[in-house]
Amino acid sequence: MLLRISLIVAILAALGAGILNVLKVRTEIVTLISQRDDYHTQLTQTQATLDTTKKDLARTKTDLAQTQQQLADAQDAQKKAEDTATAQQKRADDLTDKLAKATADRDDAQAKLAAYTATGHSAQEVAQLTKDLKDAQDAIEIANQEKTVLSRTVTRLNNKLNEILGPGDYVVKLRPDLKGKVVVVDPKWDFVVLNVGEDQGVLEDGELLVSRNGKLVAKVIVRTVQKDRSIANVVPGWKLGEVYEGDQVTPAHPAS
Repeated sequence: MLLRISLIVAILAALGAGILNVLKVRTEIVTLISQRDDYHTQLTQTQATLDTTKKDLARTKTDLAQTQQQLADAQDAQKKAEDTATAQQKRADDLTDKLAKATADRDDAQAKLAAYTATGHSAQEVAQLTKDLKDAQDAIEIANQEKTVLSRTVTRLNNKLNEILGPGDYVVKLRPDLKGKVVVVDPKWDFVVLNVGEDQGVLEDGELLVSRNGKLVAKVIVRTVQKDRSIANVVPGWKLGEVYEGDQVTPAHPAS
C-alpha cells in the first residue's frame, strides 16, 4: 500500500514538473513570436526609411547636376561677355586714336589753308587744301559716329556683364539729358512705346520716370530698344496713376 502511494506521488510530481515545463516553453514561444513581430516591424520601417533616403539622394544628385550645369552656363556667358566687351573697348580705343589723327590732319589743313591764303598762293593750291580739309572733316564725322555707336555697345555689354557678376542692386544709368514722351499706351499689358531710342541714348533695362505736369505718374523699365523708339513695361508698385500719351519720361538713374 505504501509503495502504491509512493508511486502515485512520484507520478503526480512528474506530471507537475511536465506541466510547468510546458507552461515555460509556451511563454518562451509567445515571447519569441512577439520579438519576431517587433523585428519585422522595425525591418519594414528601416526599409521604408532607406527607400526614402535613396530617393532624397537621387533628387539631390539631380539638383547638384543641374546647379553645376547652370554655373557652367553662367561662367560661359560671363566669359563671352567679357571677351566681347574687351574687343569693343579696343575698337573704341582705336577709333579714338583715329579721331585724334583726323583732328590733327584737319588742323594742319586749316593752318596750311590760312597760310596759303595769306601769302597769295594759287587757286589750285587753295582748292586742294580745301578738299583736304573737307576730307579730314568727313573722316572726323565718320569717326565720331562710329565712336558713338561703339561707346553705346560697350556700355550695353558692361551692363550685361554687371548683371551676370552682381545681380540685385545694379541699375542701368542713362544719359542725364535724355528726355522723351510716351507715344503709345497699352493699359491691358502695362507697356508703353517711347519716342526715344538708341540714337538718343536709351539702353535696355534702363529705368525712366513718367511724369505729367511735374507730377510723378509711374516708372517704366526698357525691354526693347530700336533706333529712335523703345518699348518699356510699367514697374509693379510704381504705378501712381494712369499713363497717357504725351506724358514726359526722364532717367530714373542718370549717369553722373
